[in-house]
Amino acid sequence: MANGDADTWFVDTNVLVYANIAQAPLHTVALTRLQQLARSRATLLISRQVLREYLAVVTHPQGWSAPPPLVRAVARVRYFQRRFRVADETTEVTARLLALLRTIPARGAQIHDANIIATMQVYGIQQLLTGNEDDFARFASVITVVPLGPLSGPTPTATVP
Repeated sequence: MANGDADTWFVDTNVLVYANIAQAPLHTVALTRLQQLARSRATLLISRQVLREYLAVVTHPQGWSAPPPLVRAVARVRYFQRRFRVADETTEVTARLLALLRTIPARGAQIHDANIIATMQVYGIQQLLTGNEDDFARFASVITVVPLGPLSGPTPTATVP
């Protein structure tokens, strides 16, 4: 299944949340980064896990935003499925996750992060764009963690990546 290259990026859930909720921290940064990658014609990959996590996050009250109506959250997921390449969670991903856990132990919620790394490896993706780089630091020996971080330059005028 591996077919990634240097111009292929895995996009973490928090980047989608930030880019799509105007009140979210790092909204402009996330939106700008996704727009820059799109303009460069990079391939942007997410997984079914990311779609589920997005729904879980945006349908739960946040300190910076009330949940949108469920119909709007579902519409965004449908948009993401058209906009991004979506990796399926296959038996190969599960096998890779189990192998990864033998070399880089994880527990509890860290298993979700390890599953993202396993998905990236199966699909041949090296670069992970995330606003939670500390969560993925343990995997820096097997992937490149690219922090969302503040950007310089003009801010976007669009509200959707």
